[in-house]
Amino acid sequence: KVEVVLTDGRRIITFRNGTKKEISADKRMTTISFFNGDVKKIMPDQRVIYYYADAQTTHTAYPDGLEVLHFPNNQIEKHYPDGTQEILFPDHTVKCLYSDGFKETFFPDGTVVKVEKNGDKIVAFSNGQKEVRTAQFKRREYPDGTVKTVYCNGRRETKYSTGRARIKDEEGNIILDK
Repeated sequence: KVEVVLTDGRRIITFRNGTKKEISADKRMTTISFFNGDVKKIMPDQRVIYYYADAQTTHTAYPDGLEVLHFPNNQIEKHYPDGTQEILFPDHTVKCLYSDGFKETFFPDGTVVKVEKNGDKIVAFSNGQKEVRTAQFKRREYPDGTVKTVYCNGRRETKYSTGRARIKDEEGNIILDK
């Protein structure tokens, strides 16, 4: 390795493989430029910023444990110390993955999708409708109070806001309408 001390106090160390390490005069910042194009910076506030040249991705690790990844397609991922992950997509969709298995996705149009760790899904649409999907049924709730449920065996129930109820069997035959 070759070490050079510059007049401003910076030190530059060049290794045989082409990697260069630059240390600031006050020794509070270090930049390592690897032979493959990757760059690692250790900042005065102890953030570590690593740029992966091949993937064109930046990974920033904060002293409090937060890690943030910036991808070339403008996707951003935040990994929190408690295991929570937040993914911000280029179309402004936000997906949150919690350490307990619960997931939430917020779409730009106002739709929110929540998935329980058992797989049950609740979709709240921006038009006021709500859909609940479980292994046993799929239910759509409308703003006027109407509720339509389709069970896994094919049976369908519609309960209208007026109090009317209609039940159809798996073949579509009306069993009850009152």
